[in-house]
Amino acid sequence: MTSLFRENDLWGPLDPSEEAGYGEERPKRKGFFTDTSICIGCKACEVACKEWNDVPADHFDMLGSSYDNSHSLNANQWRHVAFIEQPKRLGDQESGLRQTVDIGMPVMAPSGPPETEPADGAEKPDFRWLMSSDVCKHCTHAACLDVCPTGSLFRSEFGTVVVQDDICNGCGYCVPACPYGVIERRKGPEGAKNVGIAQKCTLCYDRLEAGQTPACAQACPTQSIQFGDVEELRDRANARVAQMHDAGIMDARLYGNDPDDGIGGAGAFFLLLDEPEVYGLPPDPVVTTRDLPHMFRRASAAAAVMLAGAAVSFLGRRR
Repeated sequence: MTSLFRENDLWGPLDPSEEAGYGEERPKRKGFFTDTSICIGCKACEVACKEWNDVPADHFDMLGSSYDNSHSLNANQWRHVAFIEQPKRLGDQESGLRQTVDIGMPVMAPSGPPETEPADGAEKPDFRWLMSSDVCKHCTHAACLDVCPTGSLFRSEFGTVVVQDDICNGCGYCVPACPYGVIERRKGPEGAKNVGIAQKCTLCYDRLEAGQTPACAQACPTQSIQFGDVEELRDRANARVAQMHDAGIMDARLYGNDPDDGIGGAGAFFLLLDEPEVYGLPPDPVVTTRDLPHMFRRASAAAAVMLAGAAVSFLGRRR
């Protein structure tokens, strides 16, 4: 039996915009590289995203477990800066931060005399902050797009995954399909637009069409969020990890940049300073529609067996 699915349709590396049918004149795939090592937790990206995309400014409550007041990614939070407080003494970290290390973060020199290094016997903090601006991953193999029955979710010419609000019927099939728990139907507040409709980051599709940088990356003061061609960003990310390893920060690692991972590589990937679970990310995400070909073959075989059994039963009765 000839499979309805071609190689890498639901698994493995490919060019998503080419797969979607865009021709040779299509632009290069666009995406984000977020370097969490230089994120200062200012949340300028959150504000810029809400301002540009008219996302409701609600759900700002202190949880009691962190200084982060925007909880997580949801229909009203397309960018989320996580504040992760770790009980690690700065002088004893495995990351190599025993001495001051230049990690390439833009700085302004103080007007006064330079500060001296703390004495060996001086008390050091017993914790560290990890900050990371999370966003939709714009997966190469996007399960949310695969299961959408109306075509509301579509692959843009930039390789991004975009929701068309006027086509979405609010069925919610995309919500459990996302391996990251990013997409969600908007539930409020009262008077907000698109209530009941699936909502998530579009990588500022309207700005891309105009040749502009997405609002979050434009607003980031430290260039923690970097926007550009995905292939160029992957090279930049690999070079950044090598730089940090050379500086002795061995915990630095990339997340979502591998085209051979469970989603075919993300369009938005990250440099992390600890395990993905620490940041609330799945360690080994897999597109939830990956097993569709296997399920189709099994279902087809079962149907064939049932038909054969029915035919044998019918012929036996005629005798």
